[in-house]
Amino acid sequence: MTHEMLTALRPLLAAEALAEAQGSGSEAGDLEQEVWLRLLERLAAGAPPHDPPAWLRRTVRAEARRSRRRTRRERPYDTEPVADPGRGPEQLALGAARRRALRDAVRRLPGRCPRLLEALLSPQDPTYREIAGELGISQGSLGPERAKCLGCLRRLLAPEVAARGVRG
Repeated sequence: MTHEMLTALRPLLAAEALAEAQGSGSEAGDLEQEVWLRLLERLAAGAPPHDPPAWLRRTVRAEARRSRRRTRRERPYDTEPVADPGRGPEQLALGAARRRALRDAVRRLPGRCPRLLEALLSPQDPTYREIAGELGISQGSLGPERAKCLGCLRRLLAPEVAARGVRG
């Protein structure tokens, strides 16, 4: 009985899956496999469908709906690098080297400049109030202090920047 039922359902399943696949954005073969799997699960549990053609139509539609929902929820992984020639491995390595050089220069600054600039460069992006509280200075003096520290940093980096550039 089971073999005959499966043989009789094959063309109906192929037609139903093809019709539903067009609207669900999935492959007809994928829908067919899902429905065959549901049918085999039922048969293994000893609960064959009472009206196999009607069950098959309902199941194809249910699997198509599930496929649509899954497609809406899924987001593709960003496995391919962005086609930006300016962000190749060399540029990423050079950018990392520049950031390391900047952090090294900041650590060589006098007074509280290293702590102030590290706080300003922090990825947590603290507010001026938080930075002032951390450094123990007034919020109003942060601007002038920052300007003084950036001036020192410019003077410290000027020889390095000038030596790197092409002249003439």
